[in-house]
Amino acid sequence: MDPGDAQPDFFRSLDSDTDPVSWINNLLQNGAREPSDLNSLEKHLNNIIPALEVASEDLSLHIERLIEEISRSASRLPYDLHFMRDGALSVQIALNSLTNRSTSFSPQSSATLDRLHSLDIVKRHMELARDVLREAESWSTLESEVSSLLSEQNYEKAAEKLSEANKSMIVFQNTPEYEARRALMISLQNQLEASLSSALIAAINSHEIALCRHYYTIFGNIQRGSEFRAYYFGSRRSSLITTWQDAQLSDAGDSSVSLPAARQTSDFLTAFFADFLTMLNSERASTSAIFPDPQLTLSSFITSTFSTLQPTFTERLSALCDHHGPAVLIELIASFQATEKFAVAADKILERTEASTPSLSPPSDGTNSESTSKSFRRRSSHSRLSISRRMSLSSSATGALQLLGSGLDWDTEVYEPFLEYQVSYGALETKLLFSSLPDSSLQAEPARGLRERTLDVFSLAEESLSRMQAFTHGYGAAVLVSSLDDFLAAFIDSSRASFVSFMPASTASVVAGSGAEDLADLDYTFEDYSAIQVWLHLLESLRGVRDRLSVFESQLRGTLLQVSIAFRAHAHDPRASLPGTTRGALQLLSQSTLNSHHLHDLLDSVQLPEGRQPTQDLLASLVQTSLQGAMLSPLHKSLANYASSPLWTASSQGAPRRVGGGGATSDAAVPTFSLSPSEAMQRAAEGLLNLPRLFEVYADDDVLSFSIETLPHVDSALLESLTEPTVGEPPSSIHARRASIARPPTSAFTPEAIASVWLSSLSLSLLEHVTEKVLPSIGSLTSAGAAQLSSDLGYLGNIVNAVGVESKELGRWMEVVGMDEDTGKTTALEVDGSDPILVVVAKMRGWTLA
Repeated sequence: MDPGDAQPDFFRSLDSDTDPVSWINNLLQNGAREPSDLNSLEKHLNNIIPALEVASEDLSLHIERLIEEISRSASRLPYDLHFMRDGALSVQIALNSLTNRSTSFSPQSSATLDRLHSLDIVKRHMELARDVLREAESWSTLESEVSSLLSEQNYEKAAEKLSEANKSMIVFQNTPEYEARRALMISLQNQLEASLSSALIAAINSHEIALCRHYYTIFGNIQRGSEFRAYYFGSRRSSLITTWQDAQLSDAGDSSVSLPAARQTSDFLTAFFADFLTMLNSERASTSAIFPDPQLTLSSFITSTFSTLQPTFTERLSALCDHHGPAVLIELIASFQATEKFAVAADKILERTEASTPSLSPPSDGTNSESTSKSFRRRSSHSRLSISRRMSLSSSATGALQLLGSGLDWDTEVYEPFLEYQVSYGALETKLLFSSLPDSSLQAEPARGLRERTLDVFSLAEESLSRMQAFTHGYGAAVLVSSLDDFLAAFIDSSRASFVSFMPASTASVVAGSGAEDLADLDYTFEDYSAIQVWLHLLESLRGVRDRLSVFESQLRGTLLQVSIAFRAHAHDPRASLPGTTRGALQLLSQSTLNSHHLHDLLDSVQLPEGRQPTQDLLASLVQTSLQGAMLSPLHKSLANYASSPLWTASSQGAPRRVGGGGATSDAAVPTFSLSPSEAMQRAAEGLLNLPRLFEVYADDDVLSFSIETLPHVDSALLESLTEPTVGEPPSSIHARRASIARPPTSAFTPEAIASVWLSSLSLSLLEHVTEKVLPSIGSLTSAGAAQLSSDLGYLGNIVNAVGVESKELGRWMEVVGMDEDTGKTTALEVDGSDPILVVVAKMRGWTLA
């Protein structure tokens, strides 16, 4: 190695490494391939040392030259500084002179500068205009060039020409030539589209993906991207459109369709949507390869297909309603669920399309740039949220909302045909329930018929809960509660009407119970006893209705609680969706009239509105009243002719009559106006004393305790005094027990207490019958008749006092009837109508009223 040749390398290496030790080490390592080879190292050192010596000598010479130049220049430095100072003074004098001159000529200078500025602006504008005119110069030959390219089938080059010409259209804005240029542009674009349409359709039908992508680029350059999508969608959906149009439906409202191949709408939709999903799966790869926004393109394909269906989806649903009538809700739900399954599956396909989309640069397709940018920004935002969408909300409650799906708002158009019927869900549910309400006519065994109707009614009510969830996803909860109120009220009212018109069998064909022989010595006939049995069984059936209602209300409350939890989760994250549906369904429902304040108030409290319990109480009271009528039937019979008895018009010299005790006739002759009670009153009072024997038959049956608070003339204070608290439970009033709907009362009555309450109620009912119906029917009352009536009433009062009953009305009758002639007439003259009993007795006695 020549040492002279190595000098530049040494200098460069020294410049980069100023540490001699490290520099020598690096030099030795680079020179010796094998550090253990001493001969090679020595040879390398022999080459380096002369080079270092030469470099040292050169450096010394260079330093000497620099010292000499600096020495020579140092003597000239004062002169150069003096020259620079003189130059600066000259510049200062010139600037002062220029300033003075510019001050004296400032108006002219300002005008000159403004003129120069204007000329500069004109110059720049002219240059811009020149550039634009150069671009517009091609318009004179545009038509011929494009026509030539089209004849040569050079469609891509023709599209580029049209795209460049379209950019220069702005030059002619607001000029007379603009419309002509615009018409020419549209005409040339139409020619290009017409030239490509046949080839494009052929490429789409033959699934030539690369060629379709090429054509899409051409269409995008001429702002016809939407037209390309129209060609593509029209070709792909043709089989679906044909299937929809040729469908033979048995419930489409067309009576002429009676072919064996005809199907119901819900079955057809299931098959139609299955074909639709198969097509979407096959199109997922194609759209990803052709379009820059495959997810949006595929969603547009779905919505455009629905909008192209003939007859429309809405018309099919309308025909469905016309065909099924009140029961249409079931078919609507089946169709809606088929649509939901399709939407969920399609949304998953769109989500997978987003995840597998390649990065394609979208060509300009003539759409609004702002909307395009928004769509791409939305895609970007959805991409960022793709992880969160795949996460479900941390909620263990049934019906919890989940963040799933593509995140696109494409499915609202799919669900919109159902929205009208979802908003009318309350009316549809009411029609379905009422049309399914069992017949209220009582059979030979009315209790059994009521039980069977109860099973049917509450089965229908339970089915309505699932229908509400399936069709409205909880938004129809408020209207469902209202419909159920009307439905259950109609069931109870119809049962009540049937009870009113019901008369137990008047023959002895009804088999008597085991206790009939115990009552053989009473005045009950087999017909009376059979009527009692029928009403007891009906009362027991009503208790079953009450228990079944409590169970159903618990189920309803549980459903409302689930809906409330789901709504709170949706409020926490509005982007969430329920399992089994998509966000579009919830979005439409949340914007409908179903989403009312009444709904949210109901869900916040999860309390059912009161209204069924009073109706049920009326029904129980009706049966209890009818049962009491059957129990008091012998007593009523004994008083049937009481008001028309000749005793009330007899004089004091009348013939003697026979009276006796214990219901038997005595042979002793006594005066007519003795203080002994009349035979009719005696039989009625003794029948009242025999009523406890009637309850001994039912000592082991607690059916009489059902709804005991609705018995006529029952005092709540009496019930509280007779209530026996359950072990471990504090005593509570009957009102507290009635307030509890979901569970049975915590207190129970002993058999003795039940019999006591019923005896009290029966006694008061008998007294009401006597004071309000029997006694006011007496037409005329002589003094002797008044004495007999006073004796009868006193006897009856003693009997009812013996059973622990008091009646103010009976006491007032006794008081007024017992008045002597003078006192009665004087009192009658003072009466002002506020004492109706005195008014009635005065008319009987012939006293003159005031």
